[in-house]
Amino acid sequence: MNRLDVTDELVEQIDWHWRSQLRPRLEGLSDEEYFWEPVAGAWNVRPRTCSSAETLWGTGEWTIDFVYPPPEPAPVTTIAWRLSHVLVGVLGARIAGHFGGEPCDYGSYDYPGTAGEALRRLDALYERWLEGVRSWRGDALAAPVGDAEPPQYADAPRATLVLHINRELIHHGAEIALLRDLYAHRPLVG
Repeated sequence: MNRLDVTDELVEQIDWHWRSQLRPRLEGLSDEEYFWEPVAGAWNVRPRTCSSAETLWGTGEWTIDFVYPPPEPAPVTTIAWRLSHVLVGVLGARIAGHFGGEPCDYGSYDYPGTAGEALRRLDALYERWLEGVRSWRGDALAAPVGDAEPPQYADAPRATLVLHINRELIHHGAEIALLRDLYAHRPLVG
């Protein structure tokens, strides 16, 4: 009888998607495409000196458009914004909270100002996340996530967190892929 290794299944689910779909769809991402705003009022990552946001989120030359709670309806966001969300809220904060990574939050993050830098960071965080998840074997996946997550989720098992991050990567990756398709087929002016 085959023994089910839940950790391997969780890792394989996202890693297959990463290798076969998501990461290949990010190849060739240009800076113009990274910052492209498909509609007026889109949330983006902007040079600190060009932002008109009430609060400047981030510590470096670039800031992210962000308000909490978000307005209803939430604004359309750019590839730069979505990748930054994955870097900070999906992977960075979780690596910090669960695997000893550098502290990571929207206010103190140094946002990447190029597509290439964003992808380099994404690759590094993705590998760090997988390394951490691989370390959760057997009963470790059943352990509660604790205070590394918001209080309402503190008692949830780590396996639930891993499934959530898998969904987040698939979901936001699909949004980015759609934005790339829209960019490629946008009407050209001139």
